[in-house]
Amino acid sequence: MAVKIDTGKALASLNLTPLIDVVFLLLIFFLVATKLAQEERELDIPLPEAAEARPLINRPPEVYVNIDAGGRYVVSGQTLSLEELTKVLVSAWNANPGRVSVVIRADRRCPWDFVVAAINACLKANIRDYRATAWEGEIGDTS
Repeated sequence: MAVKIDTGKALASLNLTPLIDVVFLLLIFFLVATKLAQEERELDIPLPEAAEARPLINRPPEVYVNIDAGGRYVVSGQTLSLEELTKVLVSAWNANPGRVSVVIRADRRCPWDFVVAAINACLKANIRDYRATAWEGEIGDTS
């Protein structure tokens, strides 16, 4: 005697046609988009050449400006006045225009006037990539 298994009506009423249509449309879209991206990269355009251009091999080191609780500026272990700090930042900008990064680390007990003055020195030196953080530690500590 044969056993009859009832498969139900859910599987019989499942229409896969819209799903297959969507998959084909996505496939066509990605094929066309890939082809256009390749054509865009293969355009024969004479590019300008720069005689003085140098490749960027590695990112220039960051300049750390430490400000202690008394408002003294310390760069590379040397205590500087605000005018000297501005001169150091200008010379760093002149050595690497456009790629100088400054990290201003102020003691938590330091008044913000000194931090704002260091930020203003960065802006005077044309440096726009700077970060100011609060830190608690010794002046020579770079961690």
